[in-house]
Amino acid sequence: MDDAEDSLTDNAALGPTLADICEAAAALILPLWKSGVEVLTKADESPVTEADRRGEALILERLAQRFPDIPVVSEEYSSEFGTPDRIGPRFFLVDPLDGTKAFVRGDPNFTVNIGLIDNGRPVAGAVCAPPTGETWFTGPEGAMKRVNGGPAVPVRARVWPKGAAVALVSHTMKEETAVKLAQEYGFDLREPMDSSIKFCRIAEGSADVYPRHGPTMEWDIAAGHAVLEAAGGSVLTPEGQAVAYGKTGDGFRNGWFVARGG
Repeated sequence: MDDAEDSLTDNAALGPTLADICEAAAALILPLWKSGVEVLTKADESPVTEADRRGEALILERLAQRFPDIPVVSEEYSSEFGTPDRIGPRFFLVDPLDGTKAFVRGDPNFTVNIGLIDNGRPVAGAVCAPPTGETWFTGPEGAMKRVNGGPAVPVRARVWPKGAAVALVSHTMKEETAVKLAQEYGFDLREPMDSSIKFCRIAEGSADVYPRHGPTMEWDIAAGHAVLEAAGGSVLTPEGQAVAYGKTGDGFRNGWFVARGG
């Protein structure tokens, strides 16, 4: 194994530690779900709650304790103070509550996310779904999943089932848009779903594709991207190019992408 492969293995091995931190944040967030927590509006008109802020504070504290030399770009801090103009080759991306709108509605599809970027690639990550206790994370041997702190088991993206490929799409997607995407990407069924859990459902083989023709931020997708790649899937631009991270000049905004299973 060469030095580059050694480095990727070492990075992936951070996944269980990131999973522990995500689960600690999830335990803090979950009691606020369906509690009538106050919903505020950020400068970009997206919602934010005390759950977002408490979760991020815990994650930033734990990352600083465990990885003091690795910088962090996080959603709520960036919303308040702006994204950095420069970033090194290795940094964390944190979204403490992806799917805030679902959280506010009382829907269960919201997640806690930590992804590690190394030279523009997501090389380690963890995603926790607080309502179900499910956590997906990277490991040296691939993608893993555990439920409510139980034993970790490997997960793998499935081969597309002929005539029954499932796409995960936005709740607000218009019918004509969904039909066009089905023609473009070849899926047969679709299921509306919020948050980065879509990457994880594909990673564990319960869905097949997530076409995103709309805006996202790097912290929205980094952890799920890492998990899906570890499970044998891919996240590429519609032209088949790699999705890059560390786009300081774009404020860490993403273009369109397509997440696929095996």
